[in-house]
Amino acid sequence: MLHLAEALAFSGRKVVAALAALPFPVVHGHSLRDALRTQQQALPWKLLSSGGEQQVSRCFAQSVVLRGICRENPGSCPGKRPHSALQACETEEEILQRYLQTAFPGAFSTSHVLEQPCPTLPPYPQFFSPLLTKQGLLLDKPLGSPSTAVESVPVAAALQSAPVLHAVLQGLCRELRALGTRRWAGFFAAGVEEEDFREALHDLRALAECYKTHLEADESEDETDSD
Repeated sequence: MLHLAEALAFSGRKVVAALAALPFPVVHGHSLRDALRTQQQALPWKLLSSGGEQQVSRCFAQSVVLRGICRENPGSCPGKRPHSALQACETEEEILQRYLQTAFPGAFSTSHVLEQPCPTLPPYPQFFSPLLTKQGLLLDKPLGSPSTAVESVPVAAALQSAPVLHAVLQGLCRELRALGTRRWAGFFAAGVEEEDFREALHDLRALAECYKTHLEADESEDETDSD
């Protein structure tokens, strides 16, 4: 994990964000191509790292792993012109990589597709929707018979070096600055010096700046004006 984070972090960046889709939304009887085609506007995975409900729509670099997707026949037919970039791809790996290139233009992206799904047998908590099959695929409506436990689900997980971390690190810095360190004598009695604490705050602010783009700069100015 450390080496992977280092590979995704450059230009002074040291932190990556974790994202996941559990289960990855695939309709029963549909392919990965179909699933990603319906996700052109809203990305299928959500931010797991601290940052609330922020949508990660941009990134500098990422590594994505998708598991539990069945292989399909090549989408392009001989003599027939593909009507989309995804349709021109022949393997699931190519489909996912093309999707990432389209959703995050200019970002460095690596991707892997594994057939084995994530098992969800007991004691895994059954918090899934009744619209899921045993294999974690989506249905248009619940099955008529009583629902059975979901045995496995397709999952997408990602690590991203993304501009959203600018707000995450800035928020952490604000929380630390708000601490009344003089009232926490035990904190410094453990060996932390006041000067070291201030230096760490300075380094954290500098790290946050490494994730700033012109959009984050505009948002920061708006927050300053509102304050």
